Amino acid sequence: MAETKTETKTGNILEVNNLVKYFPIQKGFLKRHVGDVRAVDDVSFTIENGETLALVGESGCGKTTTSRCILRAIEPTSGEVNFVTKDDQTVDVTQLGKEALRELRQDMQMIFQDPFSSLNPRMMLLDIVGEPLLVHGMKSRSDRADRVAELLRLVGLRPEYMRRFPHAFSGGERQRIGIARALALNPRLVVADEPVSALDVSVQAAVINLLEDLQEQLGLTYLFVAHDLSVVRHIADRTAVMYVGKIVELADTEELFENPRHPYTAALLSAVPIPDPRFKASRIPLEGEVANPAAPPSGCYFHPRCPHATDQCAIDTPQLEEISPGHWVSCLRAKEIDLAGLQASHGMEK
Repeated sequence: MAETKTETKTGNILEVNNLVKYFPIQKGFLKRHVGDVRAVDDVSFTIENGETLALVGESGCGKTTTSRCILRAIEPTSGEVNFVTKDDQTVDVTQLGKEALRELRQDMQMIFQDPFSSLNPRMMLLDIVGEPLLVHGMKSRSDRADRVAELLRLVGLRPEYMRRFPHAFSGGERQRIGIARALALNPRLVVADEPVSALDVSVQAAVINLLEDLQEQLGLTYLFVAHDLSVVRHIADRTAVMYVGKIVELADTEELFENPRHPYTAALLSAVPIPDPRFKASRIPLEGEVANPAAPPSGCYFHPRCPHATDQCAIDTPQLEEISPGHWVSCLRAKEIDLAGLQASHGMEK
């Protein structure tokens, strides 16, 4: 059975306002609360219907924690996550009770990073992909088998594979199985948590192309968590850069790659490899270590490592500001400094 192309409505499907997630630090026999790890520190953004928003940054910057808070896989400390359901009702995910959240799972699903640990090795594909259907009321095993066969065809696998166990498949095939499971309930929003980082480079492109095809065919919206900027440039409509729990820059992907306005973004772009021996990268080295989210520095969190920092950067905390249409930056000197984009940082120097 062929899937029909779904019309994509306009407008925002997700609006995140002032999202915060602190993990408490406890000490001693009595487990006294002595501090907090600020994993997500006042994050706000929107995602339009049918678009792909990428969250990028170094390991530990809070991008995966942000995505899991949005799905309520972990409980946020504070903030709003307003989601538009299939019947055009806006709900705050953070305020939903257990039963209402269970119903909402049909609209919001996740593709996990590691295809080897995210699939139960003791279950056949029929049960792995069909489990969401069973949980949400499809009791007939034959009906589930029909739907699983349809989903496997959709992701490029043969229906007869449903009688096999995960160990019989390669990493790329396992990730396709994970994608099929995420699509079982016809979700509107799919959170992809570094879906290709655990795969061989040779299969990454095939999985990314599959995700793009499915988005066009089914009208999906993606929150794409990644650290590989080459992949992000290929798939994302807009990109948000995170540093120590905060969004420091948000813009259309091409605009951000060609005209970064935050020094951290420029440093990340300078590290993107160009597959051409004529190009020699001009890396922007960053001094020091990533700020400790349990004891972040005063002012701008990035200022101890920033080559453009002034004394004021250690005092004033920058706010995310729209410096041009659709281009948001959290930097006190964003309008003063001149930063190199991807092409400029990879000049024709031999």
